[in-house]
Amino acid sequence: MAKAYSNWKYLALALIFSFLSPYIAASSLSFTTWNIEWLTTTPSKQFIESKRTQADFDALANHFATMNTGVLAFQEVNDIAALRAVVGKDYDIYLSERANTNNKRHQFENINQYTGFAIRKGLSVERQSDIRLDQLKNSKLRFATYMIVTPKQKPPLHILSVHLKARCSGAYKNSKDCQVLMSQGKALNQWILDREKADEQYMILGDFNHNLSYQGDWLWKAITQTSSASLATLSTQPRCKVRSRHQPKRLHQFRSLIDHIIVSKELSLSAPKQVTFPSEQVLKYHLSDHCPLQTTLE
Repeated sequence: MAKAYSNWKYLALALIFSFLSPYIAASSLSFTTWNIEWLTTTPSKQFIESKRTQADFDALANHFATMNTGVLAFQEVNDIAALRAVVGKDYDIYLSERANTNNKRHQFENINQYTGFAIRKGLSVERQSDIRLDQLKNSKLRFATYMIVTPKQKPPLHILSVHLKARCSGAYKNSKDCQVLMSQGKALNQWILDREKADEQYMILGDFNHNLSYQGDWLWKAITQTSSASLATLSTQPRCKVRSRHQPKRLHQFRSLIDHIIVSKELSLSAPKQVTFPSEQVLKYHLSDHCPLQTTLE
């Protein structure tokens, strides 16, 4: 009799979970950040990485489809048509305002690396003005795309897609690259402080070109000074394997993370993980030198 009761108990729990699971799934939302490496429909002779075949685009699209993400923060995308070939028709695409005609002075002539978002249609979103991360006059780079997304049954979430200055990946040096990166960190810090002052939840996703999880990192301190921001990717393991630049027939695995997710302390997330490429596809197709990084807002 006790055994029969136990079986009925587990059956009842299974039925309850089955009934509630659609509602549980509806209240969670997946976020992904991905630098797609010179993604464009008009390749530049100057950058061989920008040249892709239809098979390459198909492989990227298949990889994106496996993630089933609600929000994609992207970097290094030149045009909407190129990203549409990857994400398909079920997403609204928001390209950085740096791509607008009134920002011609901030653009390169042949190819550009824009930030932005692809957000699944049906989600409640509100476009905000980009955040200028470079304070230098007539700078052509580093606009952070800014959106507000309101998940079901949750408060509005302020989100940024960023791509910070390269060539200052380690200790701070008194170089122009490090000076620019420091100024970008301070600009992000001000944005974070503004969100916290207004009691707003936030998430910053993107390519920081820097290992923020290094203990005592100077850029992390600059970005989060006097704030309560949290590094969601603090313990994320670098598992991404890409094609070696020096030996194209071999794989290269990065030893640290430069793609990160920063969040306000109120947010509850799954542990962010890299969505790695199958090794055979890395060598067969031109994918990206970054793997997507994904988390779920619980």
